[in-house]
Amino acid sequence: MLNKSLTAGILAILMLLPFAAFARVTPGDTLSGKASYYNDSLHGRKTASGEIYDKTAMTAAHKRLPLGTRVRVTNIKTGKSIKVKINDRGPFIKGRIIDLSRRAAKKLGIIKKGVAKVKVEILSVPKRRGS
Repeated sequence: MLNKSLTAGILAILMLLPFAAFARVTPGDTLSGKASYYNDSLHGRKTASGEIYDKTAMTAAHKRLPLGTRVRVTNIKTGKSIKVKINDRGPFIKGRIIDLSRRAAKKLGIIKKGVAKVKVEILSVPKRRGS
């Protein structure tokens, strides 16, 4: 049987482990990859941030960026860009880095094709609690 202090230490590490996946990002950092957009059937459902998904809002999902992060997404092919707030987790399809709301995807010009190569620039990151 493990002693209490060792057990408490292991438990603390295991509780913090999920947060290790959230790399520190700063305004100006960029990512590139493929963007897609949410299916309309998700309209009205709760997002990871607790907000209700609104297909007419300028929002997006990202796997690791802190919720509340604001980003500029640029369609590499057309040069069109939009600003969105990260309020959900995803996409969960290999090779995709961001899922856009329907409105954001329409403004970016990717509705017809469904997927586009994009550059994602971090504009602002919410302050961490306790900082």
